[in-house]
Amino acid sequence: MRALLALILLLAGAPAPADPPPGYDFLDHDAGFKRARAEGKPVFLYFGRYGCAWCDHVNRKTFSDPDLKRLYGDHYALVYVDAEGAGRIRLPGGERITEAELGARLGAFATPLFVYLSPEGRVLAKIPGFKTVQDFRDYDRYVRGRHYEKQTLPEFLGSKP
Repeated sequence: MRALLALILLLAGAPAPADPPPGYDFLDHDAGFKRARAEGKPVFLYFGRYGCAWCDHVNRKTFSDPDLKRLYGDHYALVYVDAEGAGRIRLPGGERITEAELGARLGAFATPLFVYLSPEGRVLAKIPGFKTVQDFRDYDRYVRGRHYEKQTLPEFLGSKP
């Protein structure tokens, strides 16, 4: 009986994995980049973590939109990374690091953080915090329209129609 109680307490104290928004085809880092290269799509990388109230909020309020789900599912390789994860990933250049190390390299010091990348791993845009459906539509226009080649995201957003 004591062993069972100890196991329950141990499992209760273990960190729970972070979850991507339900209903999306998010892949782990390595599989997502493989898909991006195979399909010639940009990567939409979502850094989240278990217990992040803003992650939960954006999952429920923003990613619940069916049109946004269709837009991002059709045009991006979706990658979800646990910002506190110890899982090993392989960068497009071949280097192996942990999920948390990737977060630090990309400046993921708070969650959620959304990063748009080329299939080769070049950062196209980095957006922290809660965002609305319209925000994500604007970011999509910026990335898929390749506006990052001519202007920064704030410049683009300041000139949006």
